[in-house]
Amino acid sequence: MRTYRERLAVPASWWLLGELSAATLASTAWAGFDLAIASASYLLFCGGTAAILLAWGAASVTVADGQLRAGRWVLDLADVAEVQVLDQAQFRALCGPRADPAARLLIRPYLSRGVYLGMAGTRPVPPYWLIGTRQPDELAAAVSAARPQARAAGAPCDDRLT
Repeated sequence: MRTYRERLAVPASWWLLGELSAATLASTAWAGFDLAIASASYLLFCGGTAAILLAWGAASVTVADGQLRAGRWVLDLADVAEVQVLDQAQFRALCGPRADPAARLLIRPYLSRGVYLGMAGTRPVPPYWLIGTRQPDELAAAVSAARPQARAAGAPCDDRLT
């Protein structure tokens, strides 16, 4: 049973700015050439920008059947020891100066909040997962509800970063 799903789509403003920038670059690139070069430059720049934004926004986060799927990675929620909702400052700190190179990150620059998942350390797994999301409270609640040890012990989600 699926309890949470979110697609990390690129915002419309990024599409508008990206395609306007690509069209401007294409106009500059074909200046002085014939119509075939103009068409090719628009196709290359605008089509390439669209392909990059589509690929970037295709990532999704799903909590279902005791697993978290974040992009191409799958995490068994039995390995999760702690779940924390992060505010903007905490999220940015864990994306930058406090980041662990061994951690799993699914972040996007247009997402300002996220969820921290600390690992139990029973198997060789990354020390933590950091998932950027537009709905951190809902994701944290879904992960907490789906964790086997959380259901057994009735442990609530911890909203503080220690």
